[in-house]
Amino acid sequence: MSIPDTVLTRQEADLLIITINRPARRNCVDREAAVALYEAFKAFDADGSLSVAILTGAEGNFCAGADLQAVASGKGNPVRPDGDMGPMGPTRLELSKPVIAAVEGYAVAGGLELALWCDLRVASDSARFGVFCRRFGVPLIDGGTIRLPRLIGASRAMDLVLTGREVGPDEALAIGLANYAAPAGKALDRAIQLASDIAAFPQTCLRADRLSAMRQWSLDMDAALKAEVEGGLDVLKSGETLKGATAFTKGKGRHGTF
Repeated sequence: MSIPDTVLTRQEADLLIITINRPARRNCVDREAAVALYEAFKAFDADGSLSVAILTGAEGNFCAGADLQAVASGKGNPVRPDGDMGPMGPTRLELSKPVIAAVEGYAVAGGLELALWCDLRVASDSARFGVFCRRFGVPLIDGGTIRLPRLIGASRAMDLVLTGREVGPDEALAIGLANYAAPAGKALDRAIQLASDIAAFPQTCLRADRLSAMRQWSLDMDAALKAEVEGGLDVLKSGETLKGATAFTKGKGRHGTF
């Protein structure tokens, strides 16, 4: 009997769906899976035929974090203060294209950190978020203490970091931890629909705006404004804006239609 791949990929048009495939461990990520996720997202970013990636988990759970059984046996995920590979795999990569998390079941501990790394999160009715590693003395070392406050604010993030409590889908939507809702079992379907909508936009402009919004965190206002303009000028030079403006004069995209 062959051993199933820990990470599966499939392409639908210009979308790439990446699935953590360790359902017996609630899709916990061990060293092998971390490397596979890292390589999958590097390949996605380098592939000019792909516009949006979706990260999900197999059989009802997104990811329950790092594999603590592997940690306990001395075979935990790689933890380094530098480099572009994080303990969960891709979480230190700055991709040029967006990633959407399709969350069913548990997205906790390192799984929460994976979801936070994504640009958007679709949460099904079964989704459960939380810093569950609080219970076991396992630190957030893959961006959780940075991305969580930036995403939902310092006060709410501190609550989750200190208490390790569970956050259901309704609260996740209310505090901005999740962006979109879906019925149980339908998070991936909703994410594919959302990704298709995003992929239909002019991509040079979309990626420039996305990159500016990501990089401004480390810049002061003057530097951020300068970087925004420089990225916008590159879009103007590409001809994409002229093409869009010409389409607008012919009636395309008016009155809120896309």
